[in-house]
Amino acid sequence: MRAEALMDILGADFYTGVPDSQLRSLCDCLMNRWGIDPKHHVIAANEGNCTALAAGYHLATGRVPVVYMQNSGEGNIINPVASLLHEKVYAIPMLFIVGWRGEPGVHDEPQHIYQGEVTLRLLEDMGIESFVISPETTEEDVAEAMRRFRPLLAQGRQAAFVVRKGALTCDSKAVYHNAYTLTRENALRHIAAHTGDDPIVCTTGKASRELYELRAAAGQGHERDFITVGSMGHASSIALGIALQRPERRVWCVDGDGALLMHMGAMAVIGRHHPENFVHIVLNNEAHETVGGMPTAVTALDVPALAKACGYDRACSVSGAEALDAALSETAAARELTLIEIKCALGARADLGRPTTTPQENKAAFMRHLGVPADGAEA
Repeated sequence: MRAEALMDILGADFYTGVPDSQLRSLCDCLMNRWGIDPKHHVIAANEGNCTALAAGYHLATGRVPVVYMQNSGEGNIINPVASLLHEKVYAIPMLFIVGWRGEPGVHDEPQHIYQGEVTLRLLEDMGIESFVISPETTEEDVAEAMRRFRPLLAQGRQAAFVVRKGALTCDSKAVYHNAYTLTRENALRHIAAHTGDDPIVCTTGKASRELYELRAAAGQGHERDFITVGSMGHASSIALGIALQRPERRVWCVDGDGALLMHMGAMAVIGRHHPENFVHIVLNNEAHETVGGMPTAVTALDVPALAKACGYDRACSVSGAEALDAALSETAAARELTLIEIKCALGARADLGRPTTTPQENKAAFMRHLGVPADGAEA
């Protein structure tokens, strides 16, 4: 069904969310209708953030807001749903639109498989009534579901529309761009050239896919790189855990702007523990590109100043290959907690592939590279 029709049926005038490729048509319609407008549409840092923001909207207006997200974000909403929205607490009504990645029987990437299996169960456990929108679903089907939901919302409860692959369409795709020219893949090529055998923890999305293909094209193995295929926003914490335990190794974290925002508190923890062997690189194209290109709030953020405020020793921002090489060379020669923000262009190769090894194979090879046996765990 048309995403515009879904919006008309819901009748809401405030949406907040984290973009999802499964919901690209809805995101396009929101951008075409309102753009980024604090009265009507806010792209937030993470799904719990969205839920709390939407609760504030309800408190200020008495109306029902909509939160959109990929099903991977269900974990982030459990706390505010259970301890803020629930009818035993504040009874705040809310509609969720959830993109169903990893739906059983539908091929998807490894990080989505288990999440897909428990998507409906998690909603049920939170007491959230749900309706699944399929490609065959009609507008009348959705209108009928909404009629069933309205009494629940009037009681201060929540409801969700779970969207299957290909279920929504949009008449006009939104177009995104920025002013930078250095591609993310080229930036990664320069990073790989300066890191040698140092371990790299790479964030989820296209950055990890590009790094994987760069290694293959160079005839290298993938053992240096931990590919964080899911768990968006947590790459820097994974890298911190490694850096603290292995102070003799320089550890590089390749992050994204959307991922950095999602769990930005990690930077304060990194600064507090101050590992001198930690290098934090942020590939900033000011967009959630992997899921469609919608803008992030990093456009209004001074990332190096944030890093310095969190306790990083060195922080800089670069936007060209020459400046990037200079920053990487200085970093490799020093031993200081460092952040490098790289301003990148939007876009990726149309033929960009995906890792051909499994996450378990990646983990084992990475741990062997660190000199750790991966066939068992010590108590």
